[in-house]
Amino acid sequence: MNPPTPWGAGLDPDAILPEYPRPQLVRDSHLNLNGRWEYAITPAGTPAGQEPAEYDGVILVPFSPESPLSGVERQLQPDQTLWYRRTLTLPDGFRPGDGRPVRVLLHFGAVDQTCRVLLNGVEVGAHTGGYLPFTCDLGDALTEGANTLVVEVRDLSDTGHHARGKQRLKRGGIWYTAQSGIWQTVWAECVPDLHVERLTLIPHLDDSCVEVTVHASGAGDADVELRAAGTTVARVTVPAGSPVRLPVPDPRPWTPEDPFLYDVTVRLGDDRVDGYVGLRSFTVGPDANGVPRLMLNGAPYFHAGILDQGYWSDGMYTAPSDEAMVHDIATMKRLGFTMLRKHIKIEPLRWYYHCDRLGILVWQDLVNGGGHYHPLVITAPAVTPLRLSDRRHRWFGRADEDGRARFRAELHETVEHLRNVVSLAVWVPFNEGWGQFDAAEIAAELAELDPTRTIDHASGWHDQGAGDLRSLHVYFRRFRVPRRRDGRVLVLSEYGGYGLRVEGHTFNDRTFGYRRHDTAEELGEAFERLHEEQIAPAIPLGLSATVYTQLSDVEDELNGLLTYDRTVLKLPEELVRRVNARLRLS
Repeated sequence: MNPPTPWGAGLDPDAILPEYPRPQLVRDSHLNLNGRWEYAITPAGTPAGQEPAEYDGVILVPFSPESPLSGVERQLQPDQTLWYRRTLTLPDGFRPGDGRPVRVLLHFGAVDQTCRVLLNGVEVGAHTGGYLPFTCDLGDALTEGANTLVVEVRDLSDTGHHARGKQRLKRGGIWYTAQSGIWQTVWAECVPDLHVERLTLIPHLDDSCVEVTVHASGAGDADVELRAAGTTVARVTVPAGSPVRLPVPDPRPWTPEDPFLYDVTVRLGDDRVDGYVGLRSFTVGPDANGVPRLMLNGAPYFHAGILDQGYWSDGMYTAPSDEAMVHDIATMKRLGFTMLRKHIKIEPLRWYYHCDRLGILVWQDLVNGGGHYHPLVITAPAVTPLRLSDRRHRWFGRADEDGRARFRAELHETVEHLRNVVSLAVWVPFNEGWGQFDAAEIAAELAELDPTRTIDHASGWHDQGAGDLRSLHVYFRRFRVPRRRDGRVLVLSEYGGYGLRVEGHTFNDRTFGYRRHDTAEELGEAFERLHEEQIAPAIPLGLSATVYTQLSDVEDELNGLLTYDRTVLKLPEELVRRVNARLRLS
């Protein structure tokens, strides 16, 4: 059925996600390439790079061809190739006319799963990994006037070992319609030959400073300026590639209650980029009673979270608008949640920007891959106390050495991609055994890559005794604080999942949820009773974070606080706020 969201119903095909897509590295050069492209789906046996003789029709980028908003609604199969084509013409003034050497870069926010990019028949880039961005330097392939841009895509989905999240070709239950192709913004920019490629911004709240590293395309001195509410508080010139610490007088810490952000400007030769940073710290430590807790800026802070799958009834993997992303975040914050667990998906950078500026913590899942998952590994632990060693790679669908290596590589890429996100508090490399392997080693590797955040190494089950958190999922039994076995912080990283069907706002006639209710009144009573009897009393005993399932319905799953189309909140706002108000440390 796929009922549309309000934003999808009012979508303007000529202005799809037009906002600048990279809020922490902003230039005044921006050419948005979302909108109408030609598409074709052909057998995969077609020789690489050989375009189809004819295209099948028009697709709205960046919505995947499986989604209603794409205008296609066709499932790409592993034995097929998806083609995109459009004309690329740079507007007048896009490149400076004074003869300075410049480059035109083409950016893809995400393309699922493997792609080649051709301009005027010349390959200018290729990428594998459906959740991470990549850039093509158009170089000499770019000519004056009209250029032909072609993107060739393959997606093995859940028949291969690549990262796929909760996508399945045979969807159902907790597994959703597989997506493919371009699903984040495509855009171009013009940069000087010497330019800033990325920034590393690391806050050191205890030392009242921000560490900045300017990564550049060549050697040069960068001018770095830090501002608070328009007033310059620090400025320094430093060679590109060298980290420098900028002292911050009278630092104003970032919190969900006061999400204050400092502005950053970097000038390198003829290049200028703008960004932002927040001063905060995420650690673990004992509270006044010696109980291990999650700490924000050196003080215990309870993470009252909700599971956020990031699926939309009309755009599926792609939010129909920037306003739609803001709606989800702002609604959950208004309901009293202080954290979103971004579940098995990496969002566009604008989503994280809105979390940063609105003030809500983020737990970031890495995206699972691997082969077929054994039911004994991923399902049985929901109802039995089964715990397996994840060195049994075959049991966990991780027998393929190349697949394990690919996961590690994408872990590194993900950390660098999201390192500057102010609100990101916790990394979650594995969930419920899906594609899990060597989690203790992965946790150590992750901690070395990013020592500024905490790690939930195995969310739910198959705990290998590593990371910072002891992480439990409880759906089918009463939650009780377990006997403490180590010094890790106790978190209930999934629970609830109470379902309610709202007719006229569902994906199909199926109903999936951990406990089903017939009326909003019954759901409200159960929701409040769960927290009064099981969750709130556990907090003084050591419970330090919760993640309620979930933010919205997704396909068969009808256990969201919001319907899939985001038009109905199933419970009264005051009830949810009242419940969440109890989820705090005294």
